[in-house]
Amino acid sequence: MSALAVLRLLLPWEFSPVALAACALPVAAYLRGLRRCGASDRPERRLRALAFLAGVGSIYAVLQTHLDFLAQHMFWIHRVQHLVLHHLGPFLIALSAPAATLAAGTPPALRRAVRPLVANRFVRGLYRALQQPVVACVLFVGLIVFWLTPAVHFYAMLIRPIYLTMNWSMLIDGLLFWWLVIGPERADAPRLATRMAMLVAVAIPQAILGAYLTFRAVPLYDVYGLCGRAFAISPILDQQLGGLNTWIPPGMMSALGLIVLASRWMRADGDARLGEHRRPDGLAPIAGRVG
Repeated sequence: MSALAVLRLLLPWEFSPVALAACALPVAAYLRGLRRCGASDRPERRLRALAFLAGVGSIYAVLQTHLDFLAQHMFWIHRVQHLVLHHLGPFLIALSAPAATLAAGTPPALRRAVRPLVANRFVRGLYRALQQPVVACVLFVGLIVFWLTPAVHFYAMLIRPIYLTMNWSMLIDGLLFWWLVIGPERADAPRLATRMAMLVAVAIPQAILGAYLTFRAVPLYDVYGLCGRAFAISPILDQQLGGLNTWIPPGMMSALGLIVLASRWMRADGDARLGEHRRPDGLAPIAGRVG
């Protein structure tokens, strides 16, 4: 494939200034924040920056390149698109813990303009409600099931406003969920245990749904035949590949999240034990002496 053909694939299929701004502005603020915070040779800082840029870049790729066109004409590529929007991209962004860097890179005038919205009582209440573990899990899985309901999916792939609503709802929900699970590093055991339970809770129904799509002998999504598939494969194979993308990669993302949380748990436990070891005997907690 020529360089010109590759460049053409990277250009927007349907240009969206909203998508461009949603990706470009955070990257600009993040890079500005890195400069303002000062250069650091710590590997952790470099890895966090790489995770943030890769997360935003992957989201841009599935929204604003020809991958978006392919996602509208192949079910299995649509599932790859939503895997990035709902799992991979938000996971990498949350893992990078970008809040402080973004705040440092955001112009003061913009911070002052946004502050009333952040401090709004209704907005804060809605955010707290959406970040309740049970609500977050139900919403995370429920959106996948809703948009994959054949009747809903049919209209979502044909009507542009519904299509955009589908993609943006998956992205926003993914950011909320993964920020709750692996974002702020509150490493106390009860919170970590709750987050680990959340990852298991969302993995099970996704696996069931993915297995159902994989082994279903009847095509469920005839909209792709109506629009014309980008590649010459059968509807059943397209659905089976989409089912596998709904089944295997999300389970791997949950497993990766569990590894991240387990490492934080062990690090917190090690820090606590080190603190106990360094305390004078007279200052050791009663629970420690009884144990």
